[in-house]
Amino acid sequence: MTGPANAANGAGHGTARRYDSPVRRLQMAETRERIVAAGAALLHEHPIWDWRVLTARAVAASAGVSERTVYRHFSTERALRDTVLERLREEAGIDIGDMSLHDVAGVTDRMLRFVAGFPIEARTPGDPTLAAANEAQRSALLAAVTGSADRWTPEDRAEAAAVLDALWSVVTYERLVAGWELQPDAAIRAITWAIGLVVDAIDGGNRPGPG
Repeated sequence: MTGPANAANGAGHGTARRYDSPVRRLQMAETRERIVAAGAALLHEHPIWDWRVLTARAVAASAGVSERTVYRHFSTERALRDTVLERLREEAGIDIGDMSLHDVAGVTDRMLRFVAGFPIEARTPGDPTLAAANEAQRSALLAAVTGSADRWTPEDRAEAAAVLDALWSVVTYERLVAGWELQPDAAIRAITWAIGLVVDAIDGGNRPGPG
């Protein structure tokens, strides 16, 4: 028996089938891809550490969709950011899932070459007093390296001094304590251990440059 109720039910089932059709799923996949690509492109315009720009509203505007559409594909901004981060890893060709100790240098090379394509910006505003102190520290380190590697090229000496500068920085110490949850004494021991290895390399003529 057919009637209005059955016809309505039939129309409802037909609508459901059309909604879940392959065409609809393809459209959804294309929209999701546009959102993820827009998020990655947005980050490429800013320093890689500054993820404050990656909001649902900003990504929606960049992708040409509504903010509601973004949340239809990603329930939270965290989910959106996780997916965009995975896209950046794919772009960089980085896979740390099965990384061995001897892979670390190669992974670091690929990661930093990828990061080099992002804008560089100081993490904190430069204070004149701190800037002067940092410059004095860099000059002292460079002089120390030059004293033991005077036959190196200026570029090699600068690279070695820069590594020492990165190792003894407060930022490195804070990362070990706050990020790795090392005790202060352990963090200091690890940093001075790494500095000792660099000093030994310099004394042994093992320069950072080729040849």
